[in-house]
Amino acid sequence: MVTELSGRACAKINLFLRITGRRGDGYHELDSVFLPLSLADEIRLEIRAADESSVSLNCNLPELARSKDNLATRAARSFMSEFDLVADVSINLEKHIPVGAGLGGGSSDAATVLCMMAAAAQLTDDDAAGRLRRIALTLGADVPFFLDPQPSRVTGIGERIVAIEGVPSMPIVIAVPPFEVSTAAIFRALDPAGWSGEAPDEHLEAIMRGEISPEFLVNDLAAVAIAQFPEIRRLKGLLEDSGARAAHMSGSGGAVFGVFDSTEEAETAATKIRKRAPFATVIATSTLDGESDDEVA
Repeated sequence: MVTELSGRACAKINLFLRITGRRGDGYHELDSVFLPLSLADEIRLEIRAADESSVSLNCNLPELARSKDNLATRAARSFMSEFDLVADVSINLEKHIPVGAGLGGGSSDAATVLCMMAAAAQLTDDDAAGRLRRIALTLGADVPFFLDPQPSRVTGIGERIVAIEGVPSMPIVIAVPPFEVSTAAIFRALDPAGWSGEAPDEHLEAIMRGEISPEFLVNDLAAVAIAQFPEIRRLKGLLEDSGARAAHMSGSGGAVFGVFDSTEEAETAATKIRKRAPFATVIATSTLDGESDDEVA
């Protein structure tokens, strides 16, 4: 018997990312607003009964298919270990989210696999949900958010997630340079003098109304990333020159995003930026408002 499921693993942007401190174990604590995007990877899962557990990955990006440490496969193995499941799991992953760009693609893939396997095993009680959250955090700081992606304020090292109601969908353009940025390397180079602390309440209140201005888009990691990769600054400038209401880097980079007033303006800007920066991947998309529901099927 084969159980087949399909789902979408959405990307995210950090509307702001402010460092609030560092724990004794070296992990940085943050204050951030995560906004899920309509941009998403597509995942199909096939689960077969087996005498011993195995996980395989097929992907349109050969380098991910060859990786033995892909987050999606790690998620499947972790789920089977936690819930004592023995199965042959085949993951078919169609990547649309740029890799290593600060958009959460790998984390989203992992969370989506966890949710799909929980659905296949019909694990829906509160105990299972708590165990899923624990698995998610062991896989990465951003993974818990993607178990139920909706506009949220995220604190701690990523494990404290509070949904924000009322944030409207916003057209955005994402521009991604042709290189990956190491999150660990950026955090290692971060100077405590560059920590900005918690976001003011008035910033959160304005964001909930969809009133986005440049002063809200603080990213404490940006100066470090831009010092290593000046192309990030160039792409941010192109977004601003193309009419973005506000623009900044997402996560640890190197993707930058710009918020636009209309879908038409975003698409026009994306076309302009593709011509001016042919080295970059440029995507017109939108944030999700929390009402959208990418259910596992």
